[in-house]
Amino acid sequence: MPPRTIERIETAIAALGDAPLTEDGIARHIAPLFSRVRAAFADRVYLANHSLGRPLDATEDDVREGLDAWYANMAGAWQAWSEEMTAYRARLAQLMGAPRADCVVPKTSAGQGLRAILNTYDATPRVVATRGEFDSLDVILREYARRGRIELTLVDARADGLLASEDVIAAIGRGVDLVVVSQVIFNTGQALPELAAIVRAVHDAGGRVLLDIYHSLGVYPVDLTALDVDFAVGGSYKYLRGGPGACYLYLAPRHLDGALRTLDTGWFAKRDPFAYERPDPPQFAAGGDAFLESTPPVLPLFQARAGQVFTRATGVARLRAYSLQLQRALVDLLAERGVEASGGSDDRGAFLIVVDARAEAWADALEAVSVVADARGRFLRLCPDVLTTRAELGVAAAAVARTRPR
Repeated sequence: MPPRTIERIETAIAALGDAPLTEDGIARHIAPLFSRVRAAFADRVYLANHSLGRPLDATEDDVREGLDAWYANMAGAWQAWSEEMTAYRARLAQLMGAPRADCVVPKTSAGQGLRAILNTYDATPRVVATRGEFDSLDVILREYARRGRIELTLVDARADGLLASEDVIAAIGRGVDLVVVSQVIFNTGQALPELAAIVRAVHDAGGRVLLDIYHSLGVYPVDLTALDVDFAVGGSYKYLRGGPGACYLYLAPRHLDGALRTLDTGWFAKRDPFAYERPDPPQFAAGGDAFLESTPPVLPLFQARAGQVFTRATGVARLRAYSLQLQRALVDLLAERGVEASGGSDDRGAFLIVVDARAEAWADALEAVSVVADARGRFLRLCPDVLTTRAELGVAAAAVARTRPR
């Protein structure tokens, strides 16, 4: 029998030793873990890792394991599926600096996590967010506001497209209930400045903070305990290489005493779901389990396993250091060709941007010459990852310069 995912990945990463990542070490020890996607994209340079992360070969085996439990055991598969849910939560807790695994509640989307928190308020809460939140959260906030479910204040970016912490703090004022912000902004790659000061200001005003870590977890330092946020949402679609559906809601331990209850609930949130008892009012499970909902999707838990294991084994600090190297190299290569890009600095996430009103057409032109990137509004986004070679950066830089809209 071939080695299981965890053994396979951890053995490969252990062969790297503790030294910083290098292109040679990656080629020998990490790249073979991604042979399938590398073969599929052998004729293209993939720089959309900020959008959809590249899966490991083991991901297919992991999903098959979840299916095999179903084929072999039918209803008995719930034991294996429940064990994987527990492991999924524990691995995420370690990656995000959560003090215990039940702080992490599996969700199918970040938006599902946001709704769960919005639906803990009985009165109409005052919510502050930024216009830099991704559509999945932004749409929900606007629709709740339109229907009178929340009172919403949105903070604008400044003329340079970046958000200022003082603008967020100024919008908080007094009596705020919930502030929704991203640790790394999805369109510009900006790391929200002075996040700790924003959290303190919210708490001083009597409110709570929900942090979107979709563009930070796995590729940027995240310690939710140190940040002291109340809630966080995110998913595995990007840097955790786990595809869609494997998302999560984080709740700080102070909110797991049973006092905080949401309307987004279901039978898996019951104290003993398989007992099929119906006390009135319902008796909810302890801790984060009270924020589970109805029958959960289980295959995304298996789908996310390999990416979680890979990120933990490699180490976010090493991945971050190597990401910054690649970003800086690409910034320099673009500058040599007359293209100004921002990225590769501590105040940015994992991708760099080129600002141009025709960014979307530019991304299409790059696709036509086998360089996969994307654009959000006027921001062309380019994201190398650990598999990206220096040769590919050179090809990409030349293609970006050659296809620049005139």
